[in-house]
Amino acid sequence: MGVIVLQEWWGLNQQIQDAAQDLAERGNFTTIVPDLYRGDVATDHEHAGHLMSNLDWQGAVQDIRGCAKHLKEQGCAKVGVIGFCMGGALSLASAALVTEVDASAPFYGIPSKDLADPSSIKIPVQCHYGEQDTLEGFSAPADQEKLKESLKAGGVPFEFFSYPAGHAFVNSSGPNYNKEAAELALGRAVDFFKKNLA
Repeated sequence: MGVIVLQEWWGLNQQIQDAAQDLAERGNFTTIVPDLYRGDVATDHEHAGHLMSNLDWQGAVQDIRGCAKHLKEQGCAKVGVIGFCMGGALSLASAALVTEVDASAPFYGIPSKDLADPSSIKIPVQCHYGEQDTLEGFSAPADQEKLKESLKAGGVPFEFFSYPAGHAFVNSSGPNYNKEAAELALGRAVDFFKKNLA
């Protein structure tokens, strides 16, 4: 079972590498983390915003496709994708656009309609969002409701979990880290992948 782990807007930093290692150990998965910024890692919010706004989102989706193909070539029969923040949006986008992906677990991120239409997803999706998320237009409660409506309208096989937490509640190095919510969400994601990638 292979799982692609997608970065927050910070880039391929130690935190996302540790998260991938943790997931690999929790689920006995083969994990891979694509470097979507090609070596750049943000050190502050301004830099992170600059990197994310300059990201070639379609190119990132192709990077994810390349990772899925690589994992399947290495012997993984099925491949899932999990992502956080920017990576959460890309997890949903790849669920819609990358036929090599078999299951998706997005955390607190929603792609723009220009990139992908969530209602077109044909694979199982498990969503994890914070009830106190304040990123309007990306992952706030109003955006979450629109996402749910879109998934329902498309008949997408999905689960949607909300947590009493803010944005990026799984990131143990961030100010919104919520250990209880993070453990619950990651446990659910691991079980979801074990069920849908077996």
